[in-house]
Amino acid sequence: MIEKVTAVSNGMYTEGQSGNHTIRIDEPESMGGADQGANPLATLLVALAGCENVVAHFVAKEIQFDLHGIEFEVEGSIDPRGMMGDPSVRTQFQRVTVHAKVTTSETDERVQELQRLVDARCPISTTLTAAGVTLIANWTKA
Repeated sequence: MIEKVTAVSNGMYTEGQSGNHTIRIDEPESMGGADQGANPLATLLVALAGCENVVAHFVAKEIQFDLHGIEFEVEGSIDPRGMMGDPSVRTQFQRVTVHAKVTTSETDERVQELQRLVDARCPISTTLTAAGVTLIANWTKA
């Protein structure tokens, strides 16, 4: 499988196409953008939530897990000096924390099983882990 997008940028604004879908990325005015979309870091965090949701639905079907929905709150901490040019500071997130509230009739133990399987199979989660980002998962029943 190959995933392909196209994108055109103007100043801080980037408009990407993925099939029939448009993705807008920008910076707030305080960072030189026009605030016409989420910033790239927030977009990555939303992509992580979306990826974990999709994989959770695949896994739930495989393990007969009663999954009704998931609410995510994802937070990433990063030292901006790295992307601003300081070679002594790494440019990726240092830590990403995922809080997921799972709507289900399953037990807490089954929710933890789902979380472990999802984290092992979500391509965005595993990419962040491979980059040395500390991922903290906190999945609970809603």
